[in-house]
Amino acid sequence: MVKNIDEKEAVLATRLHDESNLAIINKAFERKRIDAATRDYLVILYSDSMDLFREVFLHIGKCFGAPKAAVKPYDYATDSTVNKNITISDINPLSPYLVQHRLDIDPMRNQFFATTTGHKIDLAVSSITSVIIGAHKDVNRAINKILDKYYPDYVNEVSETVHHITEKYYDKAVADELVQKLRQKFDEHYISDASLAVLGIIDLNNQKLVMETVRALDKICQPHKRLKDVWRAKCLFDLVPQARTFIDNVCDKYPDRILEVRDKFFDITNPRGYRDAKLILNIGQKDRIIPMEIICQVRTFFEFEHKTHSAYEMTRESRTGKFIDKIETNTEILHIKGVRKYNAMICKCLDDLFDRIGWNILYYAGNEDMLFEGFPKLSAIYYSQKITDAIMDKVDRAVENEVFYMQNAPVKLTKDQEIRIFKWMAKFILVSAMPYSDSNWDVDTDTITGNFFNFVMRELGRLYKK
Repeated sequence: MVKNIDEKEAVLATRLHDESNLAIINKAFERKRIDAATRDYLVILYSDSMDLFREVFLHIGKCFGAPKAAVKPYDYATDSTVNKNITISDINPLSPYLVQHRLDIDPMRNQFFATTTGHKIDLAVSSITSVIIGAHKDVNRAINKILDKYYPDYVNEVSETVHHITEKYYDKAVADELVQKLRQKFDEHYISDASLAVLGIIDLNNQKLVMETVRALDKICQPHKRLKDVWRAKCLFDLVPQARTFIDNVCDKYPDRILEVRDKFFDITNPRGYRDAKLILNIGQKDRIIPMEIICQVRTFFEFEHKTHSAYEMTRESRTGKFIDKIETNTEILHIKGVRKYNAMICKCLDDLFDRIGWNILYYAGNEDMLFEGFPKLSAIYYSQKITDAIMDKVDRAVENEVFYMQNAPVKLTKDQEIRIFKWMAKFILVSAMPYSDSNWDVDTDTITGNFFNFVMRELGRLYKK
């Protein structure tokens, strides 16, 4: 259970926590586990954490607007909020919080609903976004992440770059020997300045080689600067396009503060099965860069992430290959279940939208679909124009041949009107549903909406390969 502490106690506890973190960082430097540049970077991220945590809270507010409900403490152990309202003065980095915001720019707000008895309306999808503002990443885990993950990647990138450039001036044998010496140097102790290390072993008389090598190495991100999740928040949306709308809005609002954007919602090659998006925002002032990681995820995938994350933790700690393979297989199974559950929800949303799309197209009699203007917005991140054109052509032919047609329409529809309705729905599927990494899976339904959903997803599976 989350322990409630007053503001004075929180300030003191946070200061002591900062001092403990800085002591751990300095000890790692004294033991030569990290170098001075890495130490200095970590000191910036782990100093003044009370002020920085409130910057995290402030920037989330800037991205979304004012909270739409009382802020609550969040308990990771029970994966739930604590029934206690808190004020801004209670905000501190020792405990996570959950904040409910409304995505006012959601293009589909209030479009998904089912009418029940009386005047009751059940929302199938909400514009409310749950934001979990996490506490500081544990400093020991941060250091281990730099050493165990980012440093080996850095050494590999440096080695490949040096080998490629050296081969242009000498033969492969010389390049191989140089890279071997370089790797030995990186293995002796932690080095984050590759240029300085390389200059000690290459032929300095070859000025062209030196200049080209240094320029190339300076472009490789240093291992400590790859650590961008010390300050972090998680946003839970109902739909992928809602998350993408939020990310686009933040990028438009704060172009100078965006450090990185990564969209993996439709990534079918991700070995860990994560389907989310990441936004790295700079919350630092002046020339200080303080990265904050904002993970955007869909709610239906959240419960599966908890299970896959625990499996991932076991993988990291395991040294047995067979055991790792078993964990990764189980993780993949959970991932597939998560995608299927999410897509079943999208199919239900499509059913809720069916009549509304038809009425809207009929009402505007060939004009723009004002109710859904600008939506759905097809993403070019994964699906090429060739793929979307091929699917739309299939939809055209299927409607022309009456494989799909509007049932119980209030008036007789023209083929053009029917095609507009089904094309809009096909676009909605493409921007909202997650492609399958395994063989295609059909939603278990016999409605025209479900059959159409399965039709589009099968075509997508055929065209969208790994």
